Amino acid sequence: MKPIITVFANSPDQGRGLARDMTVRWALEEVGQPYEVRLVSFADMKQAEHLRRHPFGQIPTYEKGELVLFESGAIVQHIAEQHGGLFPAASDARARTIMWMFAAQSSVEPLVVQCEVAVLLERDKPWHSARMPMLKVRLNARLKELSNSLGDADWLEGEFSAGDLLMIQVLRRPACAELLVNYPNLSDYLLRGEARPAFKRAFAAQLAVFNNQ
Repeated sequence: MKPIITVFANSPDQGRGLARDMTVRWALEEVGQPYEVRLVSFADMKQAEHLRRHPFGQIPTYEKGELVLFESGAIVQHIAEQHGGLFPAASDARARTIMWMFAAQSSVEPLVVQCEVAVLLERDKPWHSARMPMLKVRLNARLKELSNSLGDADWLEGEFSAGDLLMIQVLRRPACAELLVNYPNLSDYLLRGEARPAFKRAFAAQLAVFNNQ
């Protein structure tokens, strides 16, 4: 049985692979699991049918048999637990991989999103000119800490893992672009992730939805 993931019918990222279904697509491609997609519009996402899958009316969702999941990090963890390729075999390394998954979505991504919200939704607010530099300072500090942790390693925990997948998806967001030039090891880390065949397959699948709109 193929899992079904719910994705944007009209993605606001214009095919750049930034929507959260990209994270799930990439994970499924890494483990070699075929999948199907259910396209939903923004209106569909607020209807009862979709809210039964995702109570917050967002994407992605994951369905396989009776199991229905939402939240991209939880879906990636489930995929990693069910298939080889995204979790190390050693229990301690697996625990550290899960740690990096949480770090990506709890310690790094919130600062990225705050910067993007300030640019997209708060530009006309009186506090914007003072708030934006402060947000960039905070994000830059977090990227410096991440850079120090990665050092000259290729991946966060030995081999490529679910922790790298989630972290690289965060670093791909626009708010990081201008700051990554200060951290060559993070820029190279991002490029290594995007060069993976599984990433390219997932990106092409997400782009195809946009091109067929």
